[in-house]
Amino acid sequence: MNTSFDESVDQIAAQKLEQLGYQQELKRSRGLIHTLFMNSRSISIAFGLTAPIATSLVGGGPATMIWGWVLLCIFSQPLALSLAEICSKYPTSGGAYYWCFRLASPRHRRLLSWINGWLTMVGVWTSSLSVIFGTAQLIVAEVGIFRPEWIATPWETYLIYLGITLVAGTFAIFFNHKLPTIEILSACWTILGLTVMLICLSVKAQVGRHPASFALGHFDPSASGWNPGWTFFIGLLPFVMVYSLVNFVAMSEEVHNPSIQVPKAIALSVPVGAIYGLVLLLPIVFTLPDITTLLAAPGGQPIGIMFELIMGSRGGGFGMWFIILIVGIFCSISISCAASRATWSFARDRAIPFHKTISKVNHRLGDVPMNAYILSTGIQVLLALIFLGSSTAFNAFVGVAVICLGASYAMPVAILLLNGRKDMANVPFPLGKWGPFLNAFSILWVCFLTVLSSMPAVIPVTKVSMNYASVVFVGFGGISAVWYLLNGRLYYNGPRVPEED
Repeated sequence: MNTSFDESVDQIAAQKLEQLGYQQELKRSRGLIHTLFMNSRSISIAFGLTAPIATSLVGGGPATMIWGWVLLCIFSQPLALSLAEICSKYPTSGGAYYWCFRLASPRHRRLLSWINGWLTMVGVWTSSLSVIFGTAQLIVAEVGIFRPEWIATPWETYLIYLGITLVAGTFAIFFNHKLPTIEILSACWTILGLTVMLICLSVKAQVGRHPASFALGHFDPSASGWNPGWTFFIGLLPFVMVYSLVNFVAMSEEVHNPSIQVPKAIALSVPVGAIYGLVLLLPIVFTLPDITTLLAAPGGQPIGIMFELIMGSRGGGFGMWFIILIVGIFCSISISCAASRATWSFARDRAIPFHKTISKVNHRLGDVPMNAYILSTGIQVLLALIFLGSSTAFNAFVGVAVICLGASYAMPVAILLLNGRKDMANVPFPLGKWGPFLNAFSILWVCFLTVLSSMPAVIPVTKVSMNYASVVFVGFGGISAVWYLLNGRLYYNGPRVPEED
């Protein structure tokens, strides 16, 4: 594609953005490949399925890992298609809260948009936090291979988390113009890494190879304390976060021809991610070491010991771990960047305290919403302090992200369905006659995930094993309600709609 064609496409996209109520402030530098392979399903698979693998083992083991992943991919596709359809008509960084405003009735749209926006904010902050925090736990796990006598304290894990946050921030702020290239590099690294892991794990298998009956059918619910049926769903918790769509939507104003490219990326990410996940999970379940040994790993993070046992040496285990670590670093950069864009967009519509400052774009650093990035990261750093009181904080972060993002995605889909889908006439990405069924299924699936993400992974529940997702969710809900009463109802009028002006 030549440069002149790129410029003409971007000019049309800028004009359409003006029709949606916004001026083009960020540089459009991403195409379909960049959008599809940024930190989301297709790229975060290797990280998202291995970093919290202890929960999958508690949730039943191999059968849950394989069939739970397949089930999640199938049930997530209707939601992806529903959001792709809406995004094709309203491709802005505001995403779901903007969609709610445009789809809802004039009487209720301001309040619904406000609620949705804050759900999105909490969701993107906690999803970014869960990825970066999970990367920190990976480092702790690997140190345990070479120094098994060392057990990281919560403060040491927190300091490692701060270090990764600093690395991600450095790239996101000072190398913003290089992020599309970094995303392509991350895609190449992930594809190459998964290929290497598939071969190495399958060939070495130092603890032996399991028959298909074990790899595809072994299910042990005893570690969770729940009944077998609920244990299976508990094992899905690590997989659910992989299917966050926030990155696609939040980066819409930086994508060429977003009405076409972003919906395609959303729709394709599910099947692409499903294949990636199976390529990673199958060699693991066929060569899985003793599950009891893995669950007894120091710090509750068995990935380092798992790779060491399968590969038969510390060096081999380090090599497998290093592949996942670099993927985690790439994910941390990209998802923190996307969280800042969502924060900037909400501030642009005067819905965040000190919105004038937060919504400024630093053009000297290459069109970076730096203040929004600082706010987004600062909130995540404070939330990470929960880990000092609960070793299961990772599940809490994942749970809050799933609850908030799921609810924020379901709201515009529900409004669309209640309106008889009349707003989706002649959109670039139509669902046609399948639209009502896919929309309804998406809403029911999100309701189920909300319940699942609020539950503790094991029982009986203690203050350490408690899932604090609901506490964080209610806390942020209270903050947003108070701010609406004090300020929002006076100054927040929702996204600007030029034709109504």
